[in-house]
Amino acid sequence: MGYLYLAAAIVSEVIATSFLKFASGPKNVWWAYIIVAVGYVLSFVLLSLTLRAGVPLGIAYAIWAGAGVVVVAIISWLVFHESLTWQQIVGMVLVIGGVGLLELGAHKM
Repeated sequence: MGYLYLAAAIVSEVIATSFLKFASGPKNVWWAYIIVAVGYVLSFVLLSLTLRAGVPLGIAYAIWAGAGVVVVAIISWLVFHESLTWQQIVGMVLVIGGVGLLELGAHKM
């Protein structure tokens, strides 16, 4: 159940971060601030439920932050037409690999 909470926290945080573009851009809209605030509050509530369910803090935060960085970069490229260079793609692969290694290392053999 903890990882379901974590997935929901990631989705909530990614939505909030993506709507920052609408809240702070040249054509900012007032309702985007509501989505940003609700999304961030919800993401932290869900992260706390993740921890309560027994997911270790270091693992939960690594997955949350890593997934958020990668997904927001992809959304920025697809939706906002921001650049995505090969170096950035390599960086995203390294983030995913690093989070994977953290998760793998957490399991005692």
